[in-house]
Amino acid sequence: MSIHTPDIKRVTTHVIQEMKTRGEKISCLTAYDYSMAGIVDAAGVELILVGDSASNVMAGHETTLPITIDQMIYHAASVVRAVKRALVVVDLPFGSYQGNSREALNSAIRIMKESGAHAVKLEGGLEIRDSITRILSAGVPVMGHLGLTPQSIYKFGTYTVRAKQEAEAQKLLEDARMLEEVGCFSVVLEKIPSSLTKQVSESIQIPTVGIGAGPHADGQILVLHDLLGINKEFKPRFLRRYADLNGVMTDAISNYIKDVKAKSFPNEKESY
Repeated sequence: MSIHTPDIKRVTTHVIQEMKTRGEKISCLTAYDYSMAGIVDAAGVELILVGDSASNVMAGHETTLPITIDQMIYHAASVVRAVKRALVVVDLPFGSYQGNSREALNSAIRIMKESGAHAVKLEGGLEIRDSITRILSAGVPVMGHLGLTPQSIYKFGTYTVRAKQEAEAQKLLEDARMLEEVGCFSVVLEKIPSSLTKQVSESIQIPTVGIGAGPHADGQILVLHDLLGINKEFKPRFLRRYADLNGVMTDAISNYIKDVKAKSFPNEKESY
């Protein structure tokens, strides 16, 4: 049963901003396909991210880097077709916006036109300011992403907590203020100290959405397959599993195989 506010027929960037203003937490999840997106949307989350984590979750890659813009559009279009209420944000994949603001704009326009999504998300701060401002100039809403930025994993060399040192924490705070100043509607804060999340969230007017960033963000996001316990190997400290679908699905498939082998499926009532 859904627990979302019934009078909001469609969540927009304006709705997300109003939620921060009145102190209501924002719920966010990833989705990559039509069936799962429909379930997530009907359950009542405010924001669905078509993340480049599809590279890991759906395609089995070690990092997010290999996924292409064509593949992101495919996943995003599948999600959008299922969603009736949530705000759908799509990651711009690695190589589609860094260092070339014109290419960034073209990438964002392709995603918006070909998928029907409502906004795009980019990783980084000052170094991608030109790309962000050019996208915003075309009327495309942008969500920022600071802290651990998976597209830069080879630069960092690790998935450990970011911005623990003063200099990096100060840069992150300055980048967050810059993202607000240029016109981003929200910013994801990934795997940073809880105290820094609190400082950022109180320093900017746009909503913050945390993942592995403590309770002080204005909203929280998790990868759907992690939350549902479909992925068993991924066990970060910040993840709370709300189900064990890996076990449920394995049992169901095992029982199906057993029934086929025993010649008990299909039975007479299941035949024409």
